[in-house]
Amino acid sequence: MTSQSQGIQQLLQAEKRAKDKLEEAKKRKGKRLKQAKEEAIAEVDHYRLQREKEFRNKQTNVMGSQGNLSAKIEEQTAETIQHITSSYHKNMESMMKRLLGTICDINPEVHQNFRQAV
Repeated sequence: MTSQSQGIQQLLQAEKRAKDKLEEAKKRKGKRLKQAKEEAIAEVDHYRLQREKEFRNKQTNVMGSQGNLSAKIEEQTAETIQHITSSYHKNMESMMKRLLGTICDINPEVHQNFRQAV
């Protein structure tokens, strides 16, 4: 009977060791899954940063040329405004004289189609 109880004890011990090994394997698997998830997140973050950097470079290239275009348009607008202002100041006096002369210098004449009643 002792040999049977020893056999049973050995089986129980073997079962316990197997159970412990199984628990340890589950823990290692859980740790590895967690580590793999962290590595994946780090890789995704790195990829995202790389793509955002490329996007900013492309955006800078495109917007930079638009910025130059905007500056060029503003410069042309300022030139046009300055030209119109100088033309206004240069011609204002003569135009005012001409306008006032046309309005104030009235030369009364009888129209050619007017018939005098006799």
